[in-house]
Order: sequence, then C-alpha cells, then structure tokens
Amino acid sequence: MNRFNAHPVSRALIALCGAFVLAAGAQAAGDKTVYDQHKAEAKTTYEAAKKQCDSQSGNAKDICQAEAKAARKKTEATAEADYKGTPKARYDAAEDIASANYDVAKERCDDKTGNDKDVCVKEAKAVRDTAKADAKAQRDTKKARNEAAEDKNKAAYKVEAEKCDAMTGDAKTACTNQAKAKYHQ
Repeated sequence: MNRFNAHPVSRALIALCGAFVLAAGAQAAGDKTVYDQHKAEAKTTYEAAKKQCDSQSGNAKDICQAEAKAARKKTEATAEADYKGTPKARYDAAEDIASANYDVAKERCDDKTGNDKDVCVKEAKAVRDTAKADAKAQRDTKKARNEAAEDKNKAAYKVEAEKCDAMTGDAKTACTNQAKAKYHQ
C-alpha cells in the first residue's frame, strides 16, 4: 500500500501544513499573537482545501476532506504545543497528530474490500497506536531523565556540603554558599 501517493491538492495541503508547523516551531513559547495567527491560517487553509474537495465525489472527496481536516488539526496541535511549551502539550499534540493521520488512513482503506480493507484498517490502527506509544515513551523518558538529573544534582550537592563540613568559619560559609549556588539548592 503506497500511503504517499496523495492527490495534488493533498500534497499542497501537506506542504502548507509543514510550513506552518516549521514556522510555529521557530517562534518562542508563549507568544499568543503567533499562536492565534497560526490557528487563523490553519482555518483559512482548511476552508480553501475543503472547497477544492467539493469538486470531487465518492471516497476521493472523503479522503480529500479528511486530509484537509488532518492538516488543520496538525497545524493547530503544533501551534498549541509551541505556545504552551510543556511536555504535556507536546504529548497531546503528538496524540492529536496520530489520530489525524489515522483518520486519513482509514478513509483511504474505504477504497478496499474484504480482507484487504481489514488489513488496511489494522495497519492504520497499528501506525496510530505506535505513534501514540512513542509519544508516551518520549514523555516518560523526559520525565525520568529530569528526575535522574535532579537526583544526581542532590547527590553531588551532598558531597560538596560534606567537603565544606571539614572547614570552619568564613571558609565553610563561602564553601556552603558556593555549593548551594552551583547545585541550585
């Protein structure tokens, strides 16, 4: 099954969505104006793409509409993740994008019949579930890395503090203050 043999309108939507995603990623987290701009552009692009889908019929129209919705959802999810700048927002965006891709793949499966359709749907679900699992693993890995870094930092501080205990007076105070500053304690 060739998933990348998209309709010319679809390819244009994908390219435009990619441009929005890259532009959104280049902006600083928390810029509400940029976030609102990307959402408005996503809506405008979606409406134009949806109008182009009206000239088609049957499942080709359904696929076109699903691709337009997916492009909008991907742009909006990426913009929101960039705006919020949190691991949860990035995870939610990855899940939304996986679901949008699944919706398009499922529409493509409607052109098939029998076992071919069943296999196609199972493949689409597997790709979606894999993307969601990868997003979860990445989120959990980042959390584990942060916790590990925090634990290492505390352990290193305790070593420095112990070294400072061997000192007295101003030297001990300076050593302790330096260790606290170095390890953010």
